[in-house]
Amino acid sequence: MKKWQIYSLAAIVAIAALAGTAYTFRKDLVLYAVATRARDATPVAPNREIVWQQGPTEAAEGQRPPNIVLILADDLGFNDISLYGGGLIETPHIDALARSGANFSTAYSGTAACAPSRAMIMTGRYGTRTGFEFTPTPPGMTRIVDMFYNDGTRLHEMLVDREAAANAPPFREQGLPGEEITLAEVLKPAGYHNIHIGKWHLGNSEEFVPNAQGFDESVMLESGLFLPEDHPDAVNAKLPFDPIDQFLWARMQYATSYNAGEWFEPKGYLTDFYTDEAVKAIEANRNRPFFLYLAHWAVHTPLQASKADYDALSHIENHRERVYAAMIRALDRSVGRVMEALKENGLDDNTIVIFSSDNGGPGYIGIPDVNKPFRGWKLTYFEGGIRVPLFIRWPGRIEEGVEREMPVAHLDLFPTIAAAAGAPLPGDRVIDGIDILPLAKGTETAEPDRAIFWRDGHYHAMRKDGWKLQFAERPNKVWLYNLNEDPTEQNNLAEEMPEKVAELRALVDAHNATQRDPLFPAVAEMPVTIDKTLEEEATPEDEYIYWPG
Repeated sequence: MKKWQIYSLAAIVAIAALAGTAYTFRKDLVLYAVATRARDATPVAPNREIVWQQGPTEAAEGQRPPNIVLILADDLGFNDISLYGGGLIETPHIDALARSGANFSTAYSGTAACAPSRAMIMTGRYGTRTGFEFTPTPPGMTRIVDMFYNDGTRLHEMLVDREAAANAPPFREQGLPGEEITLAEVLKPAGYHNIHIGKWHLGNSEEFVPNAQGFDESVMLESGLFLPEDHPDAVNAKLPFDPIDQFLWARMQYATSYNAGEWFEPKGYLTDFYTDEAVKAIEANRNRPFFLYLAHWAVHTPLQASKADYDALSHIENHRERVYAAMIRALDRSVGRVMEALKENGLDDNTIVIFSSDNGGPGYIGIPDVNKPFRGWKLTYFEGGIRVPLFIRWPGRIEEGVEREMPVAHLDLFPTIAAAAGAPLPGDRVIDGIDILPLAKGTETAEPDRAIFWRDGHYHAMRKDGWKLQFAERPNKVWLYNLNEDPTEQNNLAEEMPEKVAELRALVDAHNATQRDPLFPAVAEMPVTIDKTLEEEATPEDEYIYWPG
């Protein structure tokens, strides 16, 4: 971003802040400034064809290691998949993938927000161990969301640390350090061609981009529109109650890049575009081992559907739910097309396919049942914020239709994939995840003897032996649940069982003593009501947490 653009936006925001008697005008003025800055910040070229690097014309003789396809959805709620008996629509392709391998029905995300979860998948290490603890915040977002959120209409105000924001590294430089070893870097010596498609969110400067972190090719999400807002094939659902949504609509562009090159427009609806490129990448690499990390932007806001998917769901009357369901429909279709591409290229039997979501569904989209039956949303450590689907398919190695109920985590994907590929783990650092292939295969049936930890600033959580502890400074509260008896966290036992709280908190303290300080600060804290969407008015009786980010 150019300095004059930063100064201009700051001036407009400062003037707007003084215009207290013209609040509506103030919002329009600020949004106009943000949109103008976005258009001017980085030019977006017309679409151009991506020419994928071609592998050998023939496969080498003998057995080769399995191909690996990791499909990661964004903000997909646990109840968005029809396999679990709910959802707005059927998800036949995702369900079929789950039934064709191992369904880990008690799987947890690395944290309750996107970027640190993705870092944990890539490294097998806690974000508090690498320092990638908080989600990088785009320029201008904190100040604008503060202005829009703290308008006097809400029970809980957003908290902003202006000093931390002023001293934080630039957005592009808030990334996963190059000294960390990624999954792609572990697989490369084992002969893998590594491909990234979609969201990255682990830094945008030279040190942090996928091509610097072990990926041979990368088609990267550069901004967040699925189609231009005024595109004839776009059906939009804006969220007037969500300040972040207003920021995204003003700030986002329709843009991608290849190998960190110039920005250009994707071709068609973004989820379909990424799928098209994934199919091409599979075809180009059919004769050599490859790792494909397909990191969809769907179903993250802004809520945008293709007209074709929207029209196919005319039975859903609520417009917002219909747009959201149409986005899920495109995601499900993507899974089906990837599986078909593997089959058509003769790779079906020698490919591990993994599907998950980076965290639970958010309450700020105003759709109440996305995480049903669990409480909480993205940005909370209640089950709704961190319980995610996790399916692993490997024909001939993992039986079809098995369900594994023991708790596993995103941290486990790194050592699991490395083990399947025959790639040794780094010996010079702690790897927090475990290889869950024996659990998937059924050669190991016992629950792993370990605790799983989560931390975001002052907000902590852990799970061990069915017990779940959460505690925070804002609000100053402790939650203790016996998930074996109370899986939806209805009965807080913290006051009844202080000894258990002390026991588990001691484990948290011991764990935190081995972790490091964050690489960059949290610049704001967002209040999240546990049992209501953002569209619903909070009351003093409602439970809530503050999420630092």
